[in-house]
Amino acid sequence: MSLAEILNRCRERIENPDLREVAAWKAAHPEGKACGAFPVYVPFEVIAAAGMLPVPTFGGGTAIEVERADARIQSFVCAISRSTLELGMTGRFEGLDAFVFPTTCDVARNLSGIWTHNFPKMRTVYLHLPQNVESSSALAYGASELRRLGKALGEVSGHPPDTEDLRRSILEYNALRRLLRRLYQLRQEPGRLGLAECAILVRGGVGLPIAEHTRMLEAALAALGDRPPRRRDTVKVVLEGAFCEQPPLELLQVMEEAGCEVVDDDLALGMRWFQDDVPEHGDPWEALSEAYRSWSPCTAVKHGRAPREAAFLEKIRRAKAAGVVFAAPKFCEPALLDYVLLKSAVQAAGLPYLCFEYEEKMSVFESVRSQVETFVESILFYPAAP
Repeated sequence: MSLAEILNRCRERIENPDLREVAAWKAAHPEGKACGAFPVYVPFEVIAAAGMLPVPTFGGGTAIEVERADARIQSFVCAISRSTLELGMTGRFEGLDAFVFPTTCDVARNLSGIWTHNFPKMRTVYLHLPQNVESSSALAYGASELRRLGKALGEVSGHPPDTEDLRRSILEYNALRRLLRRLYQLRQEPGRLGLAECAILVRGGVGLPIAEHTRMLEAALAALGDRPPRRRDTVKVVLEGAFCEQPPLELLQVMEEAGCEVVDDDLALGMRWFQDDVPEHGDPWEALSEAYRSWSPCTAVKHGRAPREAAFLEKIRRAKAAGVVFAAPKFCEPALLDYVLLKSAVQAAGLPYLCFEYEEKMSVFESVRSQVETFVESILFYPAAP
């Protein structure tokens, strides 16, 4: 399969919120169960270990109008929460047997309660992951929460995961993580892999068993290895703030057209949270808990082992970026509050930056195009003094 064919199929999955891949999988596996996962850090390993199909959800994008959900959730919360509820209320999630909401923010926490009330036939689980990762109890607490999640999902699937189930699942997801890291390494080579293309490949596994997503990425990487780099005047930047609600693919394309070479980002962060493999030896529940406890600081985490500012500046340095684009979803308090923190660090380092807000249903991009073009030109033609 050519790279163009892979990208087209992945884009079709992303833009179609009806979960056709899930329906096809369940038709082929009559006893199989599927579990939805709200961003950012639902452990897909536990879902798969319970014999269920993990289904990451990223909202409705531009495919739906939010009508029914507004009667049950405030209109001034993030678009991804409203559109996810709309997808459920319009029957598009009927193929899901369970839904997991993680400790992402107050809206995600409250949405889990709304979900339980409105979809009583679907098992809803709220995952309480440790927020104070420096606590001496964090590792044991996280492992106990993962076991609780496994037990709850096992009651749905009829297969409570044991130690070996989780160990096998971790091995499979480590293989996928290695491919995703290779994908992002290609981003460091100007003109090799576009921002929108990378986002499509990362999210293109929605509704697919992990083995299929792995094969798809292997084929894409093989095709990318034969692609010659495209040369054009661009500015290397880091994109930050889109960890949960995803920007429209058209917005990412506009940024590229305007001259941004995005060499690192936090898009679809839940699909590639760990920078390293989860340890494959010892107790897998504790290994997975430790991997979450060792989170690299990002917008969704408030207690990290290193100062947020220092880690972010290291991320920029490692990517050899000349500037930063902060793109935050409207009404996303974690991203907007972190913007103030990270902007101060970027300013102190003398790096240029741009900030704008977006919504997943955004359809007009000329204002963003103008801002990005001006930002790129300011770096290309008026570089900062050494």
